[in-house]
Amino acid sequence: MNDKRDPRRSSPTYAVRAPLGRWLRAEADALRRRGDRVRILDVGCGDKPYEPWFDFAESYVGVDVVENPHADLQGSVESLPVDDGSFDLVLCLQVLEHAEEPARGVAELRRVTAPGGLVLASTHGVQVYHPSPHDLWRWTHTGLARLFEQNGEWESVRVQPGSGTAACVGMLLSIYVDLAARRAHARRAARPLVSALNGLAEAIDRRSSLLAGTGPGTLHANYHVTATVPA
Repeated sequence: MNDKRDPRRSSPTYAVRAPLGRWLRAEADALRRRGDRVRILDVGCGDKPYEPWFDFAESYVGVDVVENPHADLQGSVESLPVDDGSFDLVLCLQVLEHAEEPARGVAELRRVTAPGGLVLASTHGVQVYHPSPHDLWRWTHTGLARLFEQNGEWESVRVQPGSGTAACVGMLLSIYVDLAARRAHARRAARPLVSALNGLAEAIDRRSSLLAGTGPGTLHANYHVTATVPA
């Protein structure tokens, strides 16, 4: 099991990783059904956890800001070392919160995407501070939409929360339960509690359109951005 593609409910970041995995799997399946041999760029690729879902791609190129044996190229989201319009699908997952200049990063995502192509990006609304090496930004859904709309010519930009308010609160509780358990050298004992918190939060969000939506007073751990380039 890959913890990013298919996270356990006992993972403190389940509210981020599980919806992100479902979203990407659905997007990959849609592209597969179309029969397109797409060229894919994975910005901030890490160990390329989602590459197996895109095994139909003509190419899958990973770029990372640090030296990384899994990456094909080294570069930042603000300065991608690839030609204009050279990829049909650009992934930028959990990167923008660490970017020195998010606006410039979004402009680069647009630059390297081919006409008719797609950018799939995800980043945090609410999250604990996690420098790697920097942790600089958080967004609302409206702020994230504005970031994309003002930094590229798009046919459409859609921003959706990965999970709802209860899931976000459950995630924060889970993170601190896990942190306390680690300090007590009892992390394994905390897993059932974390699993229960995440499961209860997920169930509450399913039953409440208010908590699942983006109205005033809501909180979201993560957002998914679908930005389409004009053909």
